[in-house]
Amino acid sequence: MQSTLSLDDLITLGRSRWAVPLLADLASRRGARFVELRHRLGLPRDSLVRALDGAIAAGWLMRNPGHGHPLRPEYVLTAEGARLAGRAVGLLAAQNQLGLSPGALTRWGLPLVSIIGPGHVRFNALAKALVIATPRAISQGLQALAVNGLVEREVLSLQPPSSLYYLTSSGILLARAV
Repeated sequence: MQSTLSLDDLITLGRSRWAVPLLADLASRRGARFVELRHRLGLPRDSLVRALDGAIAAGWLMRNPGHGHPLRPEYVLTAEGARLAGRAVGLLAAQNQLGLSPGALTRWGLPLVSIIGPGHVRFNALAKALVIATPRAISQGLQALAVNGLVEREVLSLQPPSSLYYLTSSGILLARAV
């Protein structure tokens, strides 16, 4: 189950809990105005501003360079944003199918699901793959995934004890969307 999104893409998507719904909305409407986005996504103004600023900084969207009609979209996807938006639509559909809210996944949720994939992975392998994440952040991400029924932990009776993490059927559905 190889991811079509790079680990860097998943990490950047995870920086804002609203990045996936934002990209999916912009993909379905070919751009949008700020007020429309705010109402469709049901976000507070500050949260939407942060999500838009993050997406602009990542190069996924830009302000519409043209002037003109008041109904012209303020924000449009870039070529890179359009590439990711197609996957964001699938991710949002998978999250909705599983009954997960946009805030259900932590910052490291999508990268962890991608790394675990179809196999069993030890904590150290996850830590080596996500060098920029602290062990505490990885642990909290795994706990959040477990609470949402996406990951299970198997404790091995070794000395010292060790754990293996693997995806549940729901986790596999989300991993396929990645």
